[in-house]
Amino acid sequence: MKFPIIAYGDPVLRKKATAIEPDEYPHIKELVANMFETMYGAHGVGLAAPQVGMSMRLFVVDANAFADDDADLKDFKKAFINANIMEETGEEWAFNEGCLSIPEIREDVYRKPVVKISYYDEDWKHHEETFKGMAARIIQHEYDHIEGKLFTDKLSPLRRRMLEKKLNDISRGIVDVDYKMKFPAVKKGR
Repeated sequence: MKFPIIAYGDPVLRKKATAIEPDEYPHIKELVANMFETMYGAHGVGLAAPQVGMSMRLFVVDANAFADDDADLKDFKKAFINANIMEETGEEWAFNEGCLSIPEIREDVYRKPVVKISYYDEDWKHHEETFKGMAARIIQHEYDHIEGKLFTDKLSPLRRRMLEKKLNDISRGIVDVDYKMKFPAVKKGR
């Protein structure tokens, strides 16, 4: 089942998501599958639960789209539950990021190239792993979502002011997307 993606301006995107327990969400595998389906339907490489209106510490990533540039990303598909970034290291590097909740806006964002993260998978198996390069960047972007942060927060104040009209238009549904979204400033989403 595809969920509508929550657009910029909705308070759920600014709320720090809460941890989930195995017994309180027995259908986690179904939710993870639905999130992957939603992400693929919107041509994304990552999707966090707040982006589909659920303030829980869950996100999914599939970096296979970058496998031509990095063979390690072939079949890199994971769910991250109750993730906690333990360490980010290395010299920050820029990459032009976008976000399914902020369509039609892409900006250079600086992030560290190595991330060590603790998380559970959809089988509730615990992992502590280190990821590098594009995998680390995608994880950091999605992790920001469960922390109530957006990639636009990492831009300079001047750049954010320059994007203000476009961001307000997105929250009002004045944007051209080929996937279903819910817009906070309109009564009925599309």
